[in-house]
Amino acid sequence: MQSGKLQEVKQITSNFESLQKQLTRKMKLPIFIADAFTAKAFYGNPAAVCLLENKLDEDMHQKIAREMNLSETAFIRKLHPTDDFTQKNVNSALTFVTLSGELKARKVEDGIVLDLPLYPVQPQDFHEVKDLIKTAIGDTLVQDICYSPDTRKLLVRLSDTYDRSFLEKLKVNTQNLLQVENTGKVKGLILTLKGQPGGQTQAFDFYSRYFAPWVGVAEDPVTGSAHTVLSSYWSQQLGKKDMHAFQCSCRGGELEISLRSDGRVDIRGGAAVVLEGTLMA
Repeated sequence: MQSGKLQEVKQITSNFESLQKQLTRKMKLPIFIADAFTAKAFYGNPAAVCLLENKLDEDMHQKIAREMNLSETAFIRKLHPTDDFTQKNVNSALTFVTLSGELKARKVEDGIVLDLPLYPVQPQDFHEVKDLIKTAIGDTLVQDICYSPDTRKLLVRLSDTYDRSFLEKLKVNTQNLLQVENTGKVKGLILTLKGQPGGQTQAFDFYSRYFAPWVGVAEDPVTGSAHTVLSSYWSQQLGKKDMHAFQCSCRGGELEISLRSDGRVDIRGGAAVVLEGTLMA
């Protein structure tokens, strides 16, 4: 073989081997898991946070989110190539652009405050949703039913004769809800209960649990979006602008709520980072 041809073959082979290495090289993505609405690890709402040097396609986003197996996975991408994740962010407030609009968060001394829209509720005819409620909670006594058209969340207030322990222990059937309600009207079910005065346990204005099998979440541990609806409802019921709430999932989470005059609500909670590592993708 002529030397020129031999050199060309060697170059092609080298290029092929280089391409193979590039194809098999794994991305190394910094990733964290933080528990929100709690000051302690293993409580509150766990969420994954993935730092991206470069933009990923939507399919990869979904694969990473499924691998994390959490209700929320956030992806943070550099706005400019010269940005450096190792530099500490000195801003006390951040704005996130989401499909639901802008979400603003600011750091305070005892946690993080989310600035969210406040969604009004309207009375809901029981007969229109009785099958859904019956499937979810059986013969549990219901005191009030409301609906949030903006969020497509159904709010079901349980009888005031029940206490927090009843809501915590209540077995909720989410497996059959997709068959009972498949019109698209309801995307989330909120069960809520009026709070109780203090005593041996801490006083809360209201309790809740949240279920969203329509979007793949059987029960969410602690849900900021559900409280944009709960805050509206309980503010009217209790005549209060500032409230202390507890979501009664198995993990549990506390939320401090303050309704504002501009039609939005501040929801404050703690946060604890419980995992820091590298995702090989």
